Amino acid sequence: MMLSGCSTWPSDFVKKYKDSQCWRGETFGEMLRERANLYGKRIAVTAGDHEISYLELDHRADQLASGLQQMGIQKGNRVVVQLPNTIEFFEVCFALFRLGAVPVLALPTHRYSEISYFCGFTEAVAYIIPGSGAGFDYASLATKVQEEAASLKHVFVTGEGNGSGFTSLADLYDPSPMVEVQISGEDVALFQLSGGSTGLPKFIPRTHNDYIYSLRMSNEVCQMNVDSVYLAVLPVAHNFPLSSPGVLGTLYAGGRVVLSSGSSPDEAFPLIEKEQVTITAMVPPIALIWLEGVKTRTFDFSSLKVMQVGGAKFSTEMAKRVKPAFGCTLQQVFGMAEGLVNYTRLDDPDHLIHETQGRPMSSFDELRIVDEEDQEVPQGEAGELLTRGPYTIRGYYKAEEHNARSFTADGFYRTGDIVRLSKEGYIIVEGRNKDQINRGGEKIAAEEVENHLLAHPDLLDVSIVSMPDSFLGERSCAFMIVRENRPAPSEIRRFLQDRGLAAYKIPDRIEYIDQFPKTPLGKVSKKMLRQMIVEKMTLKKV
Repeated sequence: MMLSGCSTWPSDFVKKYKDSQCWRGETFGEMLRERANLYGKRIAVTAGDHEISYLELDHRADQLASGLQQMGIQKGNRVVVQLPNTIEFFEVCFALFRLGAVPVLALPTHRYSEISYFCGFTEAVAYIIPGSGAGFDYASLATKVQEEAASLKHVFVTGEGNGSGFTSLADLYDPSPMVEVQISGEDVALFQLSGGSTGLPKFIPRTHNDYIYSLRMSNEVCQMNVDSVYLAVLPVAHNFPLSSPGVLGTLYAGGRVVLSSGSSPDEAFPLIEKEQVTITAMVPPIALIWLEGVKTRTFDFSSLKVMQVGGAKFSTEMAKRVKPAFGCTLQQVFGMAEGLVNYTRLDDPDHLIHETQGRPMSSFDELRIVDEEDQEVPQGEAGELLTRGPYTIRGYYKAEEHNARSFTADGFYRTGDIVRLSKEGYIIVEGRNKDQINRGGEKIAAEEVENHLLAHPDLLDVSIVSMPDSFLGERSCAFMIVRENRPAPSEIRRFLQDRGLAAYKIPDRIEYIDQFPKTPLGKVSKKMLRQMIVEKMTLKKV
C-alpha cells in the first residue's frame, strides 16, 4: 500500500516497469540481508577507526529494528533522521527499512525552522539526532521541537556524551527477534527533500522499487563492483552521495563505503591514499578547493579511478583540470532528488565529459525540452526540461496544489532546469527558471527566506535573487525596502540566525532599495534585480 498523501504511477506504467524488470519487488531490508549472506565479513563501512562488516551491519539493523519496534515505531511511521556521516546512519536507516517506517532524511545543517516543519508536516513520531560533539547543540533543538510537535513521541540520541535526558540509541539494540513486518517494493522507503523554489522543502516519496532501480542503473553506468571503494565527503543524507551511486549503490554492489566527516583536502586526501579509494563525489566548489589543494600536498591518488562532480553546473575550464591534477576520470552528474539522473560515461570523449552534464542513465527515462507554452523546442535550443520514468516521482507528499503546477497532466515532472541537448543527446545545463538559488549545490528557496525577513519590524518588502560567484556558482542577494529605520546587515543576519534558519540560507549580500523594478504585469522583476546586482559587482571591479 502506498503511504496516504503520496501519488503513485498509473497502472499501465506500473505494469510496464514491472514487465520490463525495472521494478523487481526488492526491498532495502532484503537487499542488506542478501549482501550479508553473500559478503559476510567483508567490510561494508569504514568511519575513522571504526568499521562494520556486511554481516555485522545486518545484525545491528535487526537488533535496532527490534528495539525501535518495542518503542512503538511501526510501519508507515515517519522518523526524522538528522545524522552526520557515521556508521549509525546506516544502522538507523536499515532498521527503519526493516520496520517499514519512513526515514525523513534531514541534513546536519538544518536548524529549527526546517526541523520543526519536517516533524510537524510529516507527523513524525521520532527524531534521531547525534550526541554532543557534533558541532551543534542538537539536543536543545530537539527539546524545542518536541514541545511543539504533538506527534513527536521520541527523541533518540546517537554517540556518546548524551546528557540530554533523551533515550540513547545504544540502549535500543535488542537481540530478541522483531515481529516480522510485510513490506512491498511499492511501499515508500524514504523521504528525500526537494530543493524547492517556493517556501520550505517538499517531501519526495521514494519507493523501494524506484530507488533500488536507480541504484542498479547507477552502478551499471559507474561500473561499481565488489572492489569499489566509495569515499563520502558530502553529507550522506543528500540524494547525490546517497544513491548516485553513492553509499547505497556501493553497498548494493558489495563494495566498501569510506566516510569522511568533511570535504577538505586535509581530511579527504589522506583517506584516498590510506583506504585506496576508487570513486568519490562532490559539488563544484569542493572540486575547486581540491584542484587548488593538490598543488601543495603530496598523496598517492593512484587508486582513484572516478571523480564525480554534480549538484550544480561545473565550468568547462575547471572540468578540464581534473584528469591532469588527479589522474582519474571526471564524471559529470546532473540529477535531482525527484528522480532523473544523467551521467557522462566513463569512456566518453573529453569534449562530452568537459562540456556536458551527461545523458539519462536509463533507456526508460523520457525527456521533453519545452518553451513557455509547453511546446517542444527544436534540437539544440534551450528550454525547460520535463521528465518521467521508472524512478521519477509522480507527486510530492501531501502537496496537491504544488503537484498541479509541478507535473503535467500526463505525468512529466517540471524540473525548472533550462537545458539544451547536444547533437549526441547529452544535456547542457543553461540555468533555472524557478525562483531558486543554487549556492554550491545547496538549494535555497527565495520565498522561504523572504518570509522570514518580512517578519522583521523594520522591513517593508524583500526580494531575494541569485548573483554570480566564481567559487559557489551563485550566492544570494537580498534587496530590501525599509519602513523607517535601516537595520545593519549584521543585525539582519543575527535576526535570521535567531529564527533558526540554516546558515547557508542567510543572504550573502544585502542591498537597500527604495522600490523594486516591476514587470509589465506589475510583479517584482527579479530578472532586473539580478541585472542590477551584476552591474553593481562589475562597477566595483572596474
